[in-house]
Amino acid sequence: MSQTVVIEELQVGMFVHLDLGWWAHPFALSSFLITSPDQITTIRGLGLKKLRWSPEKSRLAAAPQPPGAPGDADAIVVVPAPVAVDDGAPPVAADAAPAAAEATAPAAVPGPRAWALDALAAQTAARELCEKQYGEAGRAWHEAQRLVPRAPDQAREVTEGLTRSLLDKMMVDREMCVRVISDAAGDRVSGHALNVAVIALLMGRVFGFSEDEMLDLGVGALLHDVGKLELPDRVRHGDLPLNPREQQAYREHVTLGVALGLRMGLRDGALHVLAQHHEMADGSGFPARLNLDRMAIGARIVSLINRYDNLCNPAQVAAALTPHEALSQIFAQSRTKYDATMLNAFIRMMGVYPPGSLVQLTDDRYATVVSCNSSRPLKPRVLVCDTKVPVEEALLLNLDGCVDLGIRRSLKATQLPAAARDYLSPRQRMVYFFEPVLADAADTVEAMAA
Repeated sequence: MSQTVVIEELQVGMFVHLDLGWWAHPFALSSFLITSPDQITTIRGLGLKKLRWSPEKSRLAAAPQPPGAPGDADAIVVVPAPVAVDDGAPPVAADAAPAAAEATAPAAVPGPRAWALDALAAQTAARELCEKQYGEAGRAWHEAQRLVPRAPDQAREVTEGLTRSLLDKMMVDREMCVRVISDAAGDRVSGHALNVAVIALLMGRVFGFSEDEMLDLGVGALLHDVGKLELPDRVRHGDLPLNPREQQAYREHVTLGVALGLRMGLRDGALHVLAQHHEMADGSGFPARLNLDRMAIGARIVSLINRYDNLCNPAQVAAALTPHEALSQIFAQSRTKYDATMLNAFIRMMGVYPPGSLVQLTDDRYATVVSCNSSRPLKPRVLVCDTKVPVEEALLLNLDGCVDLGIRRSLKATQLPAAARDYLSPRQRMVYFFEPVLADAADTVEAMAA
């Protein structure tokens, strides 16, 4: 049960809740354990006078003390004892334990099972963090959409705050990768906006966009379909069968979106994305039939990603293409419609087999691609079907560490054997987020087991 604490009494070890909305602070989540004085300084800079905290989730030796109280500067954080791992070694007698530990500690090397447990814990934590961040971002996006008609200035502030929050989580020194997460997260409309924004921002990072350019790109991507708020439900989806009159009404969402963007006070960079996200490099787009030379760079990025996501996540689920099919179709049939530099960078970043693709490996096993990064487009991380291991305990396999193993082909869900389809549970919607590229303990497990 949460309690209230004044900002001056914050201590390392407290589990706090920031009731600000994810877009209004730089932390990964709105509820978290304070682990350093720097985090306290950042929280105090948010302008709060008090906030909620959960004693039962905290790691304090004692209740919080007022500033200047004895021991406040040296708050003790209680760290849970490490979980013992049964690696098959014989038990050590109690009176011999200290001596045995002292004698063997320098040479102790974790066994394969310990590595596997560590890898699984890290893998689970990374997935849960992505899903929680995605959920909070989705709620922020819906809040902005709710504010557009009646409080456009506030809608802009929330959207800019959400973009800055995404950038805070993304702009780290480590390389980032794209990963697919549970399709139970969010809904199709917010999912489309977030998919486009996340991938667009990663593209902007690849091209070295400035801070202002990244902000405009993110805001424009999140709001590129805002004009659909003023359309009837029937004509909000251009991939549904529409008669000519309905098709014209659908195309009006671009003009309506720009008008709303002006009311919101968006900057020119974001407005260009709203105005041009359906334009094409060959001049075949709408509403102005602009060619590549007249399109803003942010709009070139969003135009491409918007098309990719609509192919993967259409209004009619039965018409969905696999990520690999969507990428292949764009490259084979539509590459003249997009900036070639952008398309090549997109393929490098998403991989030849984008996250969510179902594949058969060169050793005939079936797998689903979970994440990939731009430096290894042919060697993503995959979840391999192994019915001897419960799926919740399965370690992802990094193909980059497998010299003699790769991907043979991409598959549709209907091409999978029943057992593999049940195990891999193909997603009906592709939901993307980003995460830092981390050291892969699973590679060490395989090496040690070999």
